[in-house]
Amino acid sequence: MKCAAELFEIIQKKCELEPINTQGFDNLKIQGMKFDIKAYRAKGLGHISFMNAKGLFGLMQMDTIIVTPLEKDLPLFSYDRIKAFGTDTLIGELFDTVVNLESLDVVDELETLTAGYRDLPRRNPGKHWYDDIKLSGGMSYKGKKKISGAFDKLSKEYVMTFFNLPDIPVTDVAVKKQKTLNYVNDLLENGGPSTNVFINAIGKERTKKLFYQVLFGV
Repeated sequence: MKCAAELFEIIQKKCELEPINTQGFDNLKIQGMKFDIKAYRAKGLGHISFMNAKGLFGLMQMDTIIVTPLEKDLPLFSYDRIKAFGTDTLIGELFDTVVNLESLDVVDELETLTAGYRDLPRRNPGKHWYDDIKLSGGMSYKGKKKISGAFDKLSKEYVMTFFNLPDIPVTDVAVKKQKTLNYVNDLLENGGPSTNVFINAIGKERTKKLFYQVLFGV
């Protein structure tokens, strides 16, 4: 999707990206979907991965961005954009992987941004195992494709705001990494729609390698 390329440009201007070897996960084909996965070390921030999937003769497209801050005390940020059969879904989730409680204050800026988009069609995110560590200030919308322009605008503003958040130093690198690793381990253990797809298609051990080394960089 065009918006994903624009988000990459925004991130590339804010971070020095060093490509990470994704060999072994290139051109994955799962359930009729072809996956293109890229991963980068983001200097001074941590790890960023981009995943694009297309299938069903172009009727379904999905873009995922995962920002794993390890060198800044920011929340982990996961972005999903799914276009399928005339509908458009926008999901942005923030997870508490910070070391210091005051680091959570940055969420206020993202809450302020999303408050300006109250007219967008809300999506019920449902109940999940990770709700206890999911922070406010995220995005959850779903509508017809006519709303895509507004979703694009919000996506770009949201990513720009996230990458303009203050540079908060990590006071305990070991704790920061462990909290991030705990989230990834729980994701693999408890599963989820995309996690289960990978486990069923390529097995749990290979999925672990994908998650640890490529998607989250922990």
